[in-house]
Amino acid sequence: MTSNQAHHRMTAQGRQLACMLALVPVLAGVYLLAYWLRFDGQIGSEALIALQLSLPWVIGLKVCMLWWFGVYRGWGRYVTLHDVVPLVEAATGAALLLALVDYLLFPQWSIPRSVFLTDWGATVLAVGGLRVAWRLVREHRFGFVSRGSLPTLIVGANDSGEELLRAITRNNALAYHVVGFIDADARRVGTSIGGVPVIGTLDETCSLAKRLEVSDVLITAGELPGRAVRQLINDARDHGVRVEVVPSFEQLLAGRVAMQPRPVSIEDLLQRDPVKLDMPGIRQWIDDRVLMVTGSAGSIGSEISRQLLQFSPRKIILVDRSENGQFFLERELKELAGEHQDVEVTVADITDEPRMRRLLERYRPDVIFHAAAYKHVPLMEANPGEAVKNIALATRTLATLADEYEVGSFVMISSDKAVNPTNVMGVCKRVAELFVQSLASTSKCQFVTVRFGNVLDSAGSVVPIFREQIASGGPVTVTHPDMQRFFMMIPEASQLVIQAGAMGRGGEIFVLDMGEPVKIVDLASDMIRLSGLRAGDDIEIQFTGMRPGEKLYEELHVVGEKHLPTRHPKIMVAEKIGRDLQEVRAAIGRLEQVVELPNETIIKELQSIVPEFRRDGDQDEPERRIAA
Repeated sequence: MTSNQAHHRMTAQGRQLACMLALVPVLAGVYLLAYWLRFDGQIGSEALIALQLSLPWVIGLKVCMLWWFGVYRGWGRYVTLHDVVPLVEAATGAALLLALVDYLLFPQWSIPRSVFLTDWGATVLAVGGLRVAWRLVREHRFGFVSRGSLPTLIVGANDSGEELLRAITRNNALAYHVVGFIDADARRVGTSIGGVPVIGTLDETCSLAKRLEVSDVLITAGELPGRAVRQLINDARDHGVRVEVVPSFEQLLAGRVAMQPRPVSIEDLLQRDPVKLDMPGIRQWIDDRVLMVTGSAGSIGSEISRQLLQFSPRKIILVDRSENGQFFLERELKELAGEHQDVEVTVADITDEPRMRRLLERYRPDVIFHAAAYKHVPLMEANPGEAVKNIALATRTLATLADEYEVGSFVMISSDKAVNPTNVMGVCKRVAELFVQSLASTSKCQFVTVRFGNVLDSAGSVVPIFREQIASGGPVTVTHPDMQRFFMMIPEASQLVIQAGAMGRGGEIFVLDMGEPVKIVDLASDMIRLSGLRAGDDIEIQFTGMRPGEKLYEELHVVGEKHLPTRHPKIMVAEKIGRDLQEVRAAIGRLEQVVELPNETIIKELQSIVPEFRRDGDQDEPERRIAA
């Protein structure tokens, strides 16, 4: 033990000793009170002798029992109902020992039994009451509001709201005075939490804030859906009220953030209901198995890798050709995984068939999450041969190897741009879907595809671009005023990919529930406003025109395809439209032969495989054009 540790230990023991000595008169007073109540204030001579003889024993036994059960150690501002248990145990032990002493040592001066019972209850009440009073004093809960505290409302009369209230009252650095709770459920109005009343519903927030002169409204991250946050922000702006977000306790426990309110972010405005996973089913599918994630350095691949750490796979193999991305991912995951998870990071190109064969030969994965792919639409329009190689041909290679090496499950990440595609990236994804689905009909491997839309704040996507443009003073560029997109959070999409993979039996194309579409111009305006600026005045929004391969509205259904519900409310499955495996193999073989030829030749071959693929000038409905 170091000298510093010894010093702290002696200090703690000194505090406990001081607490013990301070309680001696309280314990004596409680015992005297028990006698006084038993004899209605008229204590006779015999009873007085019994009192005098037993008092030192009472004090000594209580002090020892309180010490033995650790009551002095828990004396402080963090007292809870759990601390009542050792207090009751100590009082009970002292009462039983005192009864034994009375029986053995003072048979002629017997202590009345009612005194034992009264003393026991009064001891619990007195000591427990003092501990509660000390906590209330430390938390300023006797109606005292510290100078400079900001009147505040908390949104959410639930566990999260109660935890936030407790954190505020205990943390002097958070200069808030909570005057009330707001909740979406009107039935909770009129109740209270921790002595703070629930005073209204969400739509009453700003009017209540104005009436109570509240300057701040606090919400817990992830507590409200994005549409509710958006409405609250709009109302708060009109009423001059500031809305701030406090990290959830899950974020605090993960060590990702500090307990400090922050401004509302674009993620809060687009927040959806939390994903509920079938954890037993996923564990049965994943635990004690070797998992491989391709494209692991990308936004989705890296998040899938993080999510997999909450399970117990035998090994996780991460595959990506980005040396820099893999370097930083390895450092992050090694820290998250600790000693109990076996994570191996490899640098490999999925288009390199011999390299991928060696990896499967060496590791023999049970499950492959295939997230590697190019994603930027304009670049793929200009380089269709590279898109074919990296998406369609690479998926064919990896899926064929998975079949050959008897991989148990293969989960391919697809895109809603594969639906009635209008760009090269989307049609290559559709070709990959067709091959994986057709291969499932003849393979023991469970090949499934998971299709979803844009993920918020992924590398190179619209949100970081807007953020950079705002930081540089604008303009913020939007291709078209009517452009709409579906957005999902990266963790939500990754969790649902894992859930869909566990549900798959082979050949399914799962479609994730992407919620309501968001207009890109509204997204730009929100980000400008959340930066403390005004769109049109401080930052200009500039429309640049639609780029090749873009369309205004994303679609969810391939022509002739229907979506059917599954047992998970956020996952649908596309009705199978079968294609013969040999036919698809031959078509991809022809595509491989033209991959180095001029762009138009590649495009024509892609159109022969996916007839619904329409480019600029070929389509009758310009609004079908998709944005990057």
